[in-house]
Amino acid sequence: MSTAQPTGTPDVTVTVIVYNDAERLPRAVASVLRQTHANIEVVISDDHSTDATEEVARELAARDPRVVYLRLPENSGGCSAPRNRALEIARAPYLMFLDSDDELPERAVEVLLAAHRERDVDFAMGAVHRVRVDGGRRTTWMPHLVAERRTLDGIEADPRLFFEHLSTSKMYARAFLDRHDLRFPEGIHYEDQLFTARAYCLAKTFTVVPEPVYRWYVAPYAASGTASISNQRHKLTNVRDRVRVQRLIDAFLAESGHESLREDKDFKFLKHDFRMYAGDLPYRDETWLASFADIMVPYLDTLAPGAYARLPRAERVVLQLVRDGRLSDVRIAARGLGHDVAPRRITPDATDGRTYWGEEVPRSEQARRELDLTELDLDTRPFFGAQLRHEITEIARGPGASVDLAVRTYDPALRLPVGHRRAVLHLSPGRRRLTVPFRLSPVRPGVFEGRVRLDLASARLPLQGFEGVRHPVLRLRHQGRTHTGLILAPLAFPPLAARIPYRSGALPHRVTVEPEGHNPGRLQIRWQPVGATASVVRPALRRLATPRARRAARLAASVLR
Repeated sequence: MSTAQPTGTPDVTVTVIVYNDAERLPRAVASVLRQTHANIEVVISDDHSTDATEEVARELAARDPRVVYLRLPENSGGCSAPRNRALEIARAPYLMFLDSDDELPERAVEVLLAAHRERDVDFAMGAVHRVRVDGGRRTTWMPHLVAERRTLDGIEADPRLFFEHLSTSKMYARAFLDRHDLRFPEGIHYEDQLFTARAYCLAKTFTVVPEPVYRWYVAPYAASGTASISNQRHKLTNVRDRVRVQRLIDAFLAESGHESLREDKDFKFLKHDFRMYAGDLPYRDETWLASFADIMVPYLDTLAPGAYARLPRAERVVLQLVRDGRLSDVRIAARGLGHDVAPRRITPDATDGRTYWGEEVPRSEQARRELDLTELDLDTRPFFGAQLRHEITEIARGPGASVDLAVRTYDPALRLPVGHRRAVLHLSPGRRRLTVPFRLSPVRPGVFEGRVRLDLASARLPLQGFEGVRHPVLRLRHQGRTHTGLILAPLAFPPLAARIPYRSGALPHRVTVEPEGHNPGRLQIRWQPVGATASVVRPALRRLATPRARRAARLAASVLR
């Protein structure tokens, strides 16, 4: 621990936990030190880092007497122990937690402390801003839960708050934590969920404020060695930890007299925790899926039936297929989650008039209830909202900068008459649309196939070029109505890349055709300007407005190429 000690009693202690993150730690600590409320203590709690973290942390502590450095004698492998050890030495009556890869907005301490001083609450919580490190996109975590200022007398007043399970978005009264001996469970991941569930249930009163109090940097495609716990869903130990924490929460609800909240908590698990795994299921092999089901199904069988009933039908289908051990079907169903993608087949039951997911009528009463698609009106809904399924079955490099695609369209509700269908592939790099017509031919009722050549050199790019990703869509017309659907690519194929000197006058680009690699796995096309013009001409073109200047710039770009 550093020898420099601040004088006086701080109003708030902010614990910054860190492990092998010397690069980002200064940013996190700086975000605390620049708070508009300055009477604070910062405890850097180091989980026995092996990089330069210790040196960096000691330097930060030497610069500012408000900073204290605590180093654990050995690595705990999680977030709980560093937080708990910091709690033992924290001197302030109010406590907050920050991860070393995140930040506090400048008024976070001021806003939450004001909520505590306005009313005697056990904790105060605010909005969390999520920032995607791969593009800078900013969103608010669970915005509907923090949209307005309110003080609640217990979690029963709004059980939806179980979805906001972050411990870092809150400022706790130290007396509240000590009174209930509320600490983070050690030796297990997803400790936030148990800690926060207990806090919600034990708190007599807490305040929600709409102001941002935490800035959460999200790296969804980080390398496995640096990915956060939440982004290590490919590990079966991750699945076990998440289920184990849920069982601990369930036991706490029963023991503490909060069993009435069980359905709300179960719904949160299905809608959030299981849903995070569900989007990855198409990318898992049979062995992994079997182990996943072995871990998950016994717990799924304990959940309240009412929690399942509150889910969208597509999510209920995936859950039931997992519970039934239909692992190949799980992959097919999971690729449609959130995108209104149809199954390949549906089966009507002449005895009850119901329609079911898949190639046969389910045998068990539970499966019939969960796989029942009748309510979706697949055969009568307006055609623009019809559920079709477009899959690429073959992909190959064509002549020049073209790509040859074999497309299969599934129409399980038989909306399209048997016969040849005109289809159009649409792709819009920038705001310019590339349209490629082709023909889908019937294979059997409800299944059509066709081939299309996508010439990427014929795309009309903006003069300044285009940098980004686009996903082609397929459009069909029927009885004067248009349907637009996404195109599912093979889950894995070697990326096809080419350098394209566009004839339209736009800059040369490197264009890559690849599988999306996550979620439904759409066909993905990526543009990247290349050459000297990418760094010289392109920035200038963005500032040009007059037609004469654009013509001159086009000429300059042509010369540089």
